[in-house]
Amino acid sequence: MNNLLPQKKHHSKDDYWISLSDMMTSLMMLFLLISVIYMIKVQESVKVPQIYKETTQGLNHALKKEFNRDLNKWGALIDKDLTVRFQQPDILFATGSSALTPRFKEILDDFFTRYLKIMMSKQFINNIEEIRIEGHTSSIWEGEPEPEKAYFKNMTLSQERTRATLEYIMTSEKINLSQEQQKWLMKHFSAIGFSSGHPLSDKGRYIIDGENENYQLSQRVEFRVRTNIERKVANIVEE
Repeated sequence: MNNLLPQKKHHSKDDYWISLSDMMTSLMMLFLLISVIYMIKVQESVKVPQIYKETTQGLNHALKKEFNRDLNKWGALIDKDLTVRFQQPDILFATGSSALTPRFKEILDDFFTRYLKIMMSKQFINNIEEIRIEGHTSSIWEGEPEPEKAYFKNMTLSQERTRATLEYIMTSEKINLSQEQQKWLMKHFSAIGFSSGHPLSDKGRYIIDGENENYQLSQRVEFRVRTNIERKVANIVEE
């Protein structure tokens, strides 16, 4: 009769220790997984500044090595932010015109193939986000005393000039882009006109309060490269 009654199950001390051991093992595996993920993220966050440094310093070195001998005769310079700036307006365009001068065409024929070769090299191509051809004007427009109207006339002019520059690069028989280069260029290049939004001082830098505008230096065309390092940093932060 006693055998038909439910029997109370007895747990030994070993059963409790086994359950506790399993739980501790699971927790250790969880902490190990978290540690591995954290180490990977730390490595990525350390790697990004390293890539940024290698890219910016490498581009700076490559551009200066390639073009230092030509900059003076082109009326150009390489800025600290890797921008190649063509800043002699009489070489670039006629006053008030978006038609490239024969001299500027010669400069682009000499400059652009070499520039593109650097940007598309294995060392840099995967870290190039965008290359912008920027058009800038002075803050004045001859015969137009109203600043707002001068601004919009210069906006149209600066946009037409950058478009004309990009179109010449794409179609020049002397530059003679390959299909691969054209495809990459259409994906990564843009042409933007800034009107007189970024005038320069006599020191060739963005105007600081109290400085006067240098109208000649303000009229320029720039090739400005942007890397994708900022986006990689943002992705790491978001994750």
